[in-house]
Amino acid sequence: MLRAVRICASSSTCAISSLLVGPRHLFGHESPHSLDYKCSATKRNGANNIGFLNRKLNIGSCGAYFSTLTETVLVQAHDPSVLALEIENAIDQQRFGDAWRAYEKHIHMDGLPRKSVLSKLITGFAETCDAHWLNQSYNVVNHAFEEKRELLEKDPLIFLSLILARSSLPNLAINVVRKLVKMEAYPPVAAWSAIVAHMSQTATGVFLAADMVMEIGYLFQNNRVDPRKKSNRPLLLMKPNSLTFNIILTASLLFGTTKKSEQLLELMPRIGLKPEASLLIVMARIYEQNGHRDEIQKLRRHVNEACGLSESEFRQFYDCLLSSHLKFGDLDSAVDMVLDMLKKGKNTKRSLEAAKAVIEAVENNKLYLPYEKTGSDSAHSSNKSVSTDSQMLKYLSFFKDKSFARLELEARELLKLLSDKLQEQVGLVKSEYGILHPTETMYAKLVKAFLEADKISALASFLVKAGKEDSPVSVESSFVVQVINACISLGLLEKAHDLLDEMRFSGIRVGSTIYSSLLKAYCKEGHHEDDITALLKDAQQAGIQLDASCYEDLIQSRVHHNNTTGALHLFKELKNLSVLKSDHNEFEMLVQGCDNDGAALMAKLVEEVKSGHMVNHAIHDWNNVIHFFCKKRLMHDAHKALSKMQTLGHTPNAQTFHSLVTAYAAVGGKYVEVTDLWGEMKVLANSSSMKFDQELLDSLLYCFVRGGFFLRAMEVIEMMEKGKMFIDKYKYKSLWLKYHRTLYKGKAPKVQTEAQLKRREAALHFKRWIGLT
Repeated sequence: MLRAVRICASSSTCAISSLLVGPRHLFGHESPHSLDYKCSATKRNGANNIGFLNRKLNIGSCGAYFSTLTETVLVQAHDPSVLALEIENAIDQQRFGDAWRAYEKHIHMDGLPRKSVLSKLITGFAETCDAHWLNQSYNVVNHAFEEKRELLEKDPLIFLSLILARSSLPNLAINVVRKLVKMEAYPPVAAWSAIVAHMSQTATGVFLAADMVMEIGYLFQNNRVDPRKKSNRPLLLMKPNSLTFNIILTASLLFGTTKKSEQLLELMPRIGLKPEASLLIVMARIYEQNGHRDEIQKLRRHVNEACGLSESEFRQFYDCLLSSHLKFGDLDSAVDMVLDMLKKGKNTKRSLEAAKAVIEAVENNKLYLPYEKTGSDSAHSSNKSVSTDSQMLKYLSFFKDKSFARLELEARELLKLLSDKLQEQVGLVKSEYGILHPTETMYAKLVKAFLEADKISALASFLVKAGKEDSPVSVESSFVVQVINACISLGLLEKAHDLLDEMRFSGIRVGSTIYSSLLKAYCKEGHHEDDITALLKDAQQAGIQLDASCYEDLIQSRVHHNNTTGALHLFKELKNLSVLKSDHNEFEMLVQGCDNDGAALMAKLVEEVKSGHMVNHAIHDWNNVIHFFCKKRLMHDAHKALSKMQTLGHTPNAQTFHSLVTAYAAVGGKYVEVTDLWGEMKVLANSSSMKFDQELLDSLLYCFVRGGFFLRAMEVIEMMEKGKMFIDKYKYKSLWLKYHRTLYKGKAPKVQTEAQLKRREAALHFKRWIGLT
């Protein structure tokens, strides 16, 4: 590599001229005059940088000017300090293209620039928030990490990771944090929690952020880090806290990565972290999604005794509990919860009415209570929290915040946004003035479950009790009548008739609308003569007078079945009773008015039944059994339970296999068993509607790469790429380098079986896939 040379005073003018005309590749094809002009301009602009050269030279008046210019050109072309200055100036002037070219020249000439220049280059590119320059900044970090990692500083890398996370580049953001941990430049939890919060705004980001929290959390499990040692203080500052877990668990719920969430919950006690009250609600929702109802029941006492939980958090918890009861088909528990909710709501309303009466009495007597801060004032003051400055993207302001307080505030506000989105998913419980009530959706799901289980008597009993506890309404607008009308509109005539009988046995009298609607539906189908006769008899005994349109349909039905005697009898009855013609069809009006409050339950029930979503309660029960055995590492019992489940005709789902795969991975060395499971899963996928999710396939891929089963690994990769699922190549590259670095490095043996050849080719294919060849 060429360096700046000193030109002796005795050098001749000819030598100088030849040097100036010199190598064409260095100076191009320009004339010496144009070169003189450029050099003199450079001298004027950078006199401070090259002045020291003139003092060291002893050149005569003849040729001194050309000698100085020659030395200036060579110094500027080959002095790394000049290139470093050019990088810094270009970054300051936002000439990022020039900065990158100067950086590349520096790499070719003298390797990486010094630490301060490198940090300025990284942060300067990061401040642009442009995808191209962010990638270039990451490339600088990656190259420096491989060549000379001591040149990398902690704060610039934290800043870069934050900007990458903000710019929806979570795969690069997590890799920068991983590099920081490997360098032992541990980022404080306040900083990397904000990175996690920004990553958690997308599905891929949540998946990676969960991995990052687990990777960092594993460093602290089982008291591995001694807090008494001063040398461990920087590491302890990185330990994840409740805020970190709250962010990632809430985001995981939103994007459906609940299997990783449960692994994070299991990690918390192992690192000595106790959940906050608000985290109990998130835990309940994770257990509900994964089908662990017993865990939710254990949390119920803690939630009821917890302080500081808001109304919306209580609503979320009871929504989870009701949903889990429905998922497991435990209708009795669901009914008890709904009735208890209605009863407490009724008592609370009475208490509120009594309190209002006291307040009115006080106001009438002109006795005023002491001034207290009103709700609007308190709400106004609570809204004065410091908002996150979304434009805080300059490294200088970031660097000044040594405690990362602004980043922590930013993380909390992002958590609030995630929590608000999560609350929107609550659909079974609503609240009014702090009183919890079941929604129409809850009633619809519960009624549908009763109808599917053919428990008509229990359904009627529940609806009658619920109607008494809820706000009093007319019989025609009651829950039972709405359910009967919904059954009629769905064609479930037998169930509607059974419900009507249950109401009659309970002594509840209904109007003529129900009987007329059901009779017309029977007549329309045309093969329910016995049911029509029985229903007519019941209506007559109850003293129900049917309308004229109903009689007309009945007469036409009898005529259609050649029952002229019955038709004449109905005609005479119609004349004798002097039944007035109805101007409108009451049932059709009720169906058309489903948007009204009076028919809201009917509309929801019709929608729920038409959705066709069937719940197999037995699968959830078997999954719970298998999960219990897997958690206790009783893998033989878990496999026996799986066989029994299949023998009884229940098809395992992704939840079933995920419990088994993660348990085998935790036991260690059970990778052959995982390959057997993979074979079963492929058979089920071809013969049934089983779907593979990203979490299950990622767990399988980890086991296969860790165990060296690269044929199976490439099958999983092919399936994930076909489903357009994200794969963290950095993680699997690290896994290869840790466990298989020397695998298949030499030449292939001359004699090998076909199976050995396939294994070798699969391993090399995987190695190329992760970018190592």
